[in-house]
Amino acid sequence: MSQSTSVPSRFEPGTFTPDSRPAKPAKILQAQATMESILFLRHGEQQLLSLVIPLVMLVGLSVLPGLIQDRNVQAVYPMTLAIALMGASFTGQAIAVAFDRRYGALKRIGASGVPTWALIGGKVCAVAVVVSVQVVILSVVAALLGWRPDLTGIVFAVVVGVCGVAAFTSFGLLLGGTLSSEMVLALANTIWFIFLGAAVFTTMADGLSDSASQLMKIIPSVALTDGFSAALNEGRFDVISVLILLVWSVVGIGLTFKLFSFTMDTD
Repeated sequence: MSQSTSVPSRFEPGTFTPDSRPAKPAKILQAQATMESILFLRHGEQQLLSLVIPLVMLVGLSVLPGLIQDRNVQAVYPMTLAIALMGASFTGQAIAVAFDRRYGALKRIGASGVPTWALIGGKVCAVAVVVSVQVVILSVVAALLGWRPDLTGIVFAVVVGVCGVAAFTSFGLLLGGTLSSEMVLALANTIWFIFLGAAVFTTMADGLSDSASQLMKIIPSVALTDGFSAALNEGRFDVISVLILLVWSVVGIGLTFKLFSFTMDTD
């Protein structure tokens, strides 16, 4: 009778035993944020809106003669920074959320055990990562073109940027979380172009009256541009622009919490 010989295992006992304990909140958020950031950075259309177009505008409007009379990179950079931030926070998030809902990705992620706060937090962190990349690239290019910021206003610019991200991200989630993907794709790009046009108009316009300028500031892209310009060029905190962005943020967040749906009617 043959004796069975046991082969010693190379793995410690319990190596392949499932761990039923939930992951730590920080680890959940980190994993979700990493995935969202990678997906965002890989999406060509979103990079076109959030980085390529602002870069082309920054170089073109600063270098080519006759495009903006008596304007230079000092005036153009805050505008392009606002446009880039708007593309990442609003258009990018709206389209991404809409198609996640269309294909049931949000529902499946929720079913996998990822809590709602981690899902939303991951998207917010992804926006922060993309915006950080935008700021670095645009700032380096602007510096090469001769841009010299008022260093005392950098902290003010950060505050303005955070308020702008909150405002545009909230409305991006609202749009992407309430309408069909086809409508979101059309509306998000259309609204982005309207906001872009308003920011460019206020930057390029000569002889714009104070009343007209203040009225245009109600548009969030204009408020963001003015806030960046005041902080980076004058070292001044534009209270009115920040308050306008905060109002947009409160309205957007409130409507998002009330109307956002993780699934579409066809699900």
